[in-house]
Amino acid sequence: MRSQLVRILLVFCLLFAMPLYAHRFAPSILKVSQVGINDFNIVWKTPAQSMSSTPLRPIWPKTCGITSESPSQLEGTGVVSQWQINCKFDVDGIVGERLSVDGLGTNQASAILIISLLDNREYQAVLDSDSPWFVVPREPDMTEIMISYPLLGAQHILEGIDHLLFVFGLLLLVGGGSRLFWTITAFTFGHSITLALVTLNIIAFPSDLAEFIIAASILLLALELARKEDPGFLWKNPWWLAGGFGLLHGMGFAGALAETGLPQNQVPLALLFFNLGIEIGQLVFIVAVYFLWFIFRSILSDRILVRTVPVYILGGFSAMWCIQRGVDLIY
Repeated sequence: MRSQLVRILLVFCLLFAMPLYAHRFAPSILKVSQVGINDFNIVWKTPAQSMSSTPLRPIWPKTCGITSESPSQLEGTGVVSQWQINCKFDVDGIVGERLSVDGLGTNQASAILIISLLDNREYQAVLDSDSPWFVVPREPDMTEIMISYPLLGAQHILEGIDHLLFVFGLLLLVGGGSRLFWTITAFTFGHSITLALVTLNIIAFPSDLAEFIIAASILLLALELARKEDPGFLWKNPWWLAGGFGLLHGMGFAGALAETGLPQNQVPLALLFFNLGIEIGQLVFIVAVYFLWFIFRSILSDRILVRTVPVYILGGFSAMWCIQRGVDLIY
């Protein structure tokens, strides 16, 4: 029995190790804002911790030169650098020019490029190892939003170990069938509402408090799963738990989207496809969990361990986050 427990712990540690670290390596953000006819402000935010010795650095057109530079500053888990550049463009300006980020492939990273021009044209693109540069078109393309924002939404939830553990706890609580459908639907409905309301500045909520309550929601879920007596209210009515705490998880999603930024002329479209990406990532995770669950049930004879160990993992991580985020909230 002890050997089976060790095997399960090792497997789950491996499963959760990657998402836990992946949350630190969020996409870098490159903002290019036109402030004059040939003058641009460059803001570059990249994670303080990198995955290789090769630095990530933005590359602008060769006809552009730095006129001023601000010292790099640490903001949360990222480092922010800022430059003012002057460019010698022809009559088309920045149209047709290429902007890129060096080191994406080596760091297995991605970067979000945001371009804002004086005539209110805005461009956004996701740069990665396969597409490390962006050539500025004459007019923004909605297709780029429909491609990049689902990727951003899916990436955020798949890198957010706290959100994934909450969904995982819901799966343990409800099992499958209609209970799973209605519970996940309630969670989706809840986080979709607050994602839209916060992003559109209709409501505001302290992000630190939202992060603490998200951790508390996972701890509450773990405590419910650990009950040995008759099932409680949350087990009988899991959609209330999923929908209520989904409202708070939506605020966490909104914080990530606010940091990324939205094209001001296409806010509803970007918001819709970012949320769509979250749902796609959520469904991918659910399918993966059920696949692994089937494998564990067929290999291990002790079915109690298959359920007990994940509950302790939920409780351990959520308790740790409650302490960490509670201290951040106080101080």
